[in-house]
Amino acid sequence: MFTGIVEELGEIVAVENLGDASRFRVRGPVVTEGAAHGDSIAVNGVCLTVVEFGDGEFTADVMAETLLRSSLGGLAAGSRVNLERPMALGGRLGGHLVQGHVDGTGTVLGRTPAEHWEIVKISLPAELSRYVVEKGSITVDGISLTVVEAAADYFTVSLIPTTLALTTLGIKQPGDPVNLEVDVIAKYVERMLGEGRLPAGADRGAAE
Repeated sequence: MFTGIVEELGEIVAVENLGDASRFRVRGPVVTEGAAHGDSIAVNGVCLTVVEFGDGEFTADVMAETLLRSSLGGLAAGSRVNLERPMALGGRLGGHLVQGHVDGTGTVLGRTPAEHWEIVKISLPAELSRYVVEKGSITVDGISLTVVEAAADYFTVSLIPTTLALTTLGIKQPGDPVNLEVDVIAKYVERMLGEGRLPAGADRGAAE
């Protein structure tokens, strides 16, 4: 489990094509400190498993499903990426509960700079729209953010200078893809309420 508080702006060192998968080599001195084989590290919001590590770098295998469902398939040597280790039990939950399971991708639609912050507009897939609400939480490229405006096909977030300087959202331009993970609590609530509903036309009294 992650919190969406990016620890480090890392870099893709190499991408090896394995046919139905890819192996990424990532530079991240902070997140590899104390790393072990099998550890999890979120790369742009995608939970990956450490295969090898050393000299401030780690490798991770990325299967075809992940490449298709996230923006990782478009990464190449030199790409900057947001990195985060899982939250330690008893640690502070600085952002919100993030699984590292990307629900879909959006596209940066525009950026509106202000004096001390910047508004970024991002497209929202129709199937995720119902989970995004004003002032709710959403994960964008692994960053825990608060939704400013929630429309049917887009949302906006307001970024402070620290986020702009220390994450990929400081360099993303209109047209660039981003990974999206909605609040998992919303998905569980929807599933539970759905399971509890009677079919249309059913007699509630008879069921009880």
